[in-house]
Amino acid sequence: MNDLELQATEILKTVVDPEIGTNVIDGKMIFDLKVENQNISFKFRPTSPLCPIAMKLTVDIKKTLVASNLFKKIYIEVIDHVLGPQINSAINSY
Repeated sequence: MNDLELQATEILKTVVDPEIGTNVIDGKMIFDLKVENQNISFKFRPTSPLCPIAMKLTVDIKKTLVASNLFKKIYIEVIDHVLGPQINSAINSY
């Protein structure tokens, strides 16, 4: 893992899923995290395919990474959720 990937991991540890009371890293919800040239991409798997706060968590994740000012582009792919395609379209459009 490069330095920015380690920093991203620490930043993501501040995003907590209130339904399970753990952060998205320790809860093993983030996969395939990569940072190249200040562009970050990863997969996010909510706790269930019907997780009612999947969109909120995805927005929280993106806002937290944006606030760090470390990344130029942030790409999040929500996987294994019924609204994954809609969330992906919305979250990656800005």
